[in-house]
Amino acid sequence: MKIRGERECQSCGARWSYYETGSITCPECGSVRSVGVDERTEHTDNPADLDLASIADDLDAEPIDRVAERAVEECRAYVRQRGFVRGGDLRPIDSTFVAAVELRYVAGELARSMRVDEDEQLYFLSLLRGAADGQRPDPADVPESLVAARGLAVAAVIDAYRRDLTRYLSDHPDPEARTTMGRFVDHRKRIEALDGSVPVDDAETILQGLIELGEYAATGDQSALASARDRLDALEEGVNSR
Repeated sequence: MKIRGERECQSCGARWSYYETGSITCPECGSVRSVGVDERTEHTDNPADLDLASIADDLDAEPIDRVAERAVEECRAYVRQRGFVRGGDLRPIDSTFVAAVELRYVAGELARSMRVDEDEQLYFLSLLRGAADGQRPDPADVPESLVAARGLAVAAVIDAYRRDLTRYLSDHPDPEARTTMGRFVDHRKRIEALDGSVPVDDAETILQGLIELGEYAATGDQSALASARDRLDALEEGVNSR
């Protein structure tokens, strides 16, 4: 949505940026009475911390389904605060956001499972310990039972980015970005139609291509756009030949 991000406190006169704090509360006196002093700009990305350390520490003391439920809640709250437009500027897709979305889906799957095997637990633990730093396990390490969760996570990232890119392009038209985004939306629909059960390497190719599209849209890097399209061309050729 569009907001006035530069705030002025009506109690003490202090000024601050809502884009940086995500709060209308004055950082100087604590008053909540403030007004915007700039033009309205698109803004969807608020400051947020992904705090998973305490959840990981309790893995030995609590049942894994309860730990997984807590991870889902933390990731959901984090993703809800995050976006890709800050103060009118489009931002690339960052690795912590991607990891948080994947952890939410993987943890949700384990929270519902009647039995969690060792491979699933190790994968979950790797995500839990690495997501805050944007680290995700390699595609080769995904247990067969979690392939769909990883695929659905990629679909969710596509949808989240599409929403913000659409908002941004309404003020900054870019036919190349819009057309290429449409191709990723088609892949998102295919993933969802298959309930996430697409080859892990395909899902990763789509994700890396989306990240490159995000780099192009945010910075104008033509080589990133070309690489994203090349990934899609190769993937679609392979899918059509199967």
